[in-house]
This record gives sequence, C-alpha cells and structure tokens, in this order.
Amino acid sequence: MPFQIVRNDITAMKVDAIVNAANTSLLGGGGVDGAIHRAAGPQLLAKCITLGGCRTGEAKITPGYRLPARYVIHTVGPVWRGGNCGEKELLVSAYRSSLELAVAHDCRTVAFPLISSGVYGYPKDQALQVAVDTIGAFLQEHDLMVYLVIFDRAAYTIGGKLFADIAAYIDDRYVEEHTDSEEERYRRSIQFSAAPQVASAPSELWGPTVGTVSLGELDKALDKLDESFSQMLLRKINERGMTDAQCYKKANIDRKLFSKIRSDIHYKPSKPTAMAFAVALELPLEEAREMLEKAGFAFSHASKFDIIVEYFIAHKNYNIFEINEALFAFDQSLLGG
Repeated sequence: MPFQIVRNDITAMKVDAIVNAANTSLLGGGGVDGAIHRAAGPQLLAKCITLGGCRTGEAKITPGYRLPARYVIHTVGPVWRGGNCGEKELLVSAYRSSLELAVAHDCRTVAFPLISSGVYGYPKDQALQVAVDTIGAFLQEHDLMVYLVIFDRAAYTIGGKLFADIAAYIDDRYVEEHTDSEEERYRRSIQFSAAPQVASAPSELWGPTVGTVSLGELDKALDKLDESFSQMLLRKINERGMTDAQCYKKANIDRKLFSKIRSDIHYKPSKPTAMAFAVALELPLEEAREMLEKAGFAFSHASKFDIIVEYFIAHKNYNIFEINEALFAFDQSLLGG
C-alpha cells in the first residue's frame, strides 16, 4: 500500500495505529507526546506506567483508549548531538521498530509524526529524509498504508538546495508559460487564422465522409490503433525485468488499483497515477511523455505539479518518495494513490 505525507492532527487520524514520539519514561511530555496523552485520556498514562519506560530507538504498544486509533505505538527518537553520536541509526531504528510492532499487531494503516524533529532538535530536513527512506524501504517488504503527518507547513522542510533548485526550474518554465504578451497572443491568432485550408478530396475517391474525414481513412486509422496505457505499462514492466509487485510498490500504488489496470486493457488512469508508473519504471523523459499520452495527458509547463515531476525525471532521480516530499513542499498533489 502507498505512503503519503499529509497535513493533519495525528490525534484525529482514524487509523489502526498512531505513533507517539515519546520520551524514555513514556509518562507524557510536550508536543505530540502531550497531545496524544490528552486526547487518549488518563487510561493511557496508567497503562504506560506499567511498561517500565522505553529505550531510545525501540518501541512499545498500548491501546488507543479515547483516540480514533486502535493502538498507540510509543517510540523514542534520539536527541540531536551534532550527528556523530549514532543519531541517524537510532532514528532509523525508532521508525523500523514501530513498523514491525504495527505488523505484529495486524495493523493495516499507521500514522507517524516526524520523530525527533521538535524539542529533540534533529534537523527537520534530515529527519524527513530518514523517515521517507526508512518507511519507503519497509513498504517494499510489507503491505501497509503509512501516513507521515505534518501538523503545519512551518514544521515541514526539504533540503534548502533542493528547494532552491526546483524553484529555479519552475521559474524557468512556469513563468515563461504565463507571460506571453498580448501582442504575441494576437500574432499567433493571426497566423492561425491565416493558415491555408487543405482542400478535401472528392468523396468518390475515398468513400462516404463525415465532415471532411473520409470513413475509409477512419477505418484504416482504427485498424492501426496504438497500444493502450495498460498494454504499454505491462510491456515496460516485462522489458525492465520487474515483477508486478516491484512496479506498483515503486509507484506508490495500491495493489487493488494495479489489478484494475492489469485486468482492463482500456483502463484510463489519473494523471498522478500515470506519472507514478513512469517514475517507477525509470523512464527517460521522452518515454515518460509517451506513457502520459497513452493515458490521454501531457506534461504541461502551465502546471507546477508537472514541472516538478519533470525536474526529477530530467535529473534521473526516480525515488517517488523524494518526489512527493518536493510536491508536498510546493503544495501540490502527490504521486501514487
């Protein structure tokens, strides 16, 4: 199942489990920890008292009590001490331990905060990268729906250089698409209206016509109908030597949706879905454009969403979770579904 970054209040998430960024005592604190304890009620604290604390990088589970979630998974992230004290390894362990507990308790949907990025001082862009990489790797092995919950945009950041590079890439393309002068638009309209009209051939040469289109020509065109999106997708999967599961997981696509596409030769995906498969297959830009065309779409420089995806494909970065980080940072829809 896919991985999504969302803006929400984690205590309101209707999922099987939410993850609490706790301290080693498990007795509550500030930030997300305090909010979860308040929402769950005093029974949560009473249960946590019996657990004997939790070591950094590990996780323990309790019922959700008054929360919409069935469980709370409590994990302890590392305090940032400059990056040379094993912080990354401990943070990876905190995410993975939580995910393993979720699987052990038959959870299908899990919501995480950005662990250690608050009072523990872990740089937000680095904390985000660890979260995305660790969750993404885990989902290659397990079927879960995982949400990374960001309470507000101020708490979210991608790397400064990446943000600047994407912003410049957007500016170079998006701005020029929207800044045609009135004179240029008028000149193009004159050129179009002045274009020579092609005379239609006599109908007796080609058979009956509909408007200016010969039915004989139309029949020939239909006989040569190109392969569909579904056919191209399955062909590319075979050419890449991938399994279906490898492809839909890399595309951040649910297995049920992939089954629909595979079973229906005429299936028309949404644009984010078509783009997600182009990324999963690591298609070069021209082939990615062709795959979009099969679904009835095209890359547009009038769309920031399209430009951002194009940026990553042009730079041969096919990590769909990193692409979604950037899309989220620029307030765009995410790839996959």
